[in-house]
Amino acid sequence: MTILDLLSWLCLTLGGLVGVIGAFGLLRFPDFYSRQHAAGTTDTLCAMLILLGLGLQAGLSLAAFKLAAILLFLIITSPVATHALANAARQSGLKALTSDDTSDDNSGSKP
Repeated sequence: MTILDLLSWLCLTLGGLVGVIGAFGLLRFPDFYSRQHAAGTTDTLCAMLILLGLGLQAGLSLAAFKLAAILLFLIITSPVATHALANAARQSGLKALTSDDTSDDNSGSKP
């Protein structure tokens, strides 16, 4: 195995790991905005790492150029789509979860 193959597999593995972490963030975070942050951030990083790993495997070829074009498109569109969804949610009146909205049974402030 060459160093290029090792770097490629490292990027592919890290990209998959970031995708799984993002999925856990979607399941564990309490409200729409924090879930969207987890999904938007990890989605972009996951796609970047996977496409970088695939580009390293492709070498200097037409396939690598196409992967770079896809990467550029995703870097531009993914944050814009995340922002548009958050803005639409805010415009429709969806409020963010605050510390007042959560209840802690161990706080002792409730009767």
